[in-house]
Amino acid sequence: MAKKRSVPCPQCGQAVEWSAESRFRPFCSERCKLIDLGAWASESYRVPIAQQPDDPDKSAPES
Repeated sequence: MAKKRSVPCPQCGQAVEWSAESRFRPFCSERCKLIDLGAWASESYRVPIAQQPDDPDKSAPES
């Protein structure tokens, strides 16, 4: 018999069985799923970008 795989819920850390029967995987519940969705919707999660010069057009010499 194969060992059932479990993963931590990304929101609360509770162990979640990784199977088709887990309705909200990788989340443990609908509540954790909605909390995460709300964080995305409110733009709480952001991808970092490299810092760029303030205004590259002003630093270039005019011709």
